[in-house]
Amino acid sequence: MDCKIIAHIQTDFGEKFGIPRQSGLADTRGRIVFLPEYRDANAVRGLEGFSHIWLIWQFSEAMIERWQPMVHPPRLGGNTRMGVFATRSPFRPNAIGLSSVKLESVTFEAEGPVITVSGADLLDGTPILDLKPYLAYTDSHPEAIGGFADPVRDYALEVNCPDALLERLPSDKREPLKQILRQDPRPSYQDDPERRYGFQYAGFDVRFFVKDRVLTVVEIV
Repeated sequence: MDCKIIAHIQTDFGEKFGIPRQSGLADTRGRIVFLPEYRDANAVRGLEGFSHIWLIWQFSEAMIERWQPMVHPPRLGGNTRMGVFATRSPFRPNAIGLSSVKLESVTFEAEGPVITVSGADLLDGTPILDLKPYLAYTDSHPEAIGGFADPVRDYALEVNCPDALLERLPSDKREPLKQILRQDPRPSYQDDPERRYGFQYAGFDVRFFVKDRVLTVVEIV
């Protein structure tokens, strides 16, 4: 099957570390710009009437030659193995990702139709293979069971970020950053209170440490 890249998404994530583990967990924005071949306004006609959409995309930074039937979900501490098809690991036979995001706007600009979404969990520049409307009457299953992911669903840290540091960010980036940090960007098997971690967000380097379930931001530059 020949999958065509139809667009790329622009986000605030310049590296994999720090990206929310699932879509919708933080109010992180994304801007989807179509490739010239697909910049046809007719292709998005009617999309503005939906509140959410599905993004189908390529794990472009996790392309592998050989797949493994078992992986180590990070939320399980990095030591427990699960079947790849029971996880959302990027290391799959086909490097395809799926994200449910909120549709903020459909605009028409010099580069054609541009779709702005929130709740994005994609690296900046990620190739988009397709997008589809989210239909609540069939796509939503409130009674669904989340398997081994349910016990860690509500895991969160307390975030301590001095106002003087937070104010270095544009105002619309501050709350999304705190949402990202609450989810604990670290691999679950790393719990060294002396270790400093860092990632890029919105063009800034964010540095922090975690001790006794409190994440403290020490630098934003």
